Amino acid sequence: ILHPNATYFFTDQNCTTHEEIKSYFENAWSLVKNENYEARDVKWVFTGSHSATCTYTYFYEGYINEKYTSGYGRATNVFVKESDNWLLIHEHLSPFPH
Repeated sequence: ILHPNATYFFTDQNCTTHEEIKSYFENAWSLVKNENYEARDVKWVFTGSHSATCTYTYFYEGYINEKYTSGYGRATNVFVKESDNWLLIHEHLSPFPH
């Protein structure tokens, strides 16, 4: 699913290798128990024969240190098509501006 050159931009860190991306998500999953994550209001801002870009609102909820927490923010995903496979090459997640 991930392109070999995939990059992820988070509020607190940029990940530029698969190992960094994996580590970031594994850390998040270890902190938030029973997490529910949703992509809402997905808008495809560009679709072409070899690339596509969407924006969406992400929503999460779960338990951190046994205390319920939830939140949301904005996201952008960029996909490229290689050898008939759609691969995620970039994701940017951040909170909404105040």
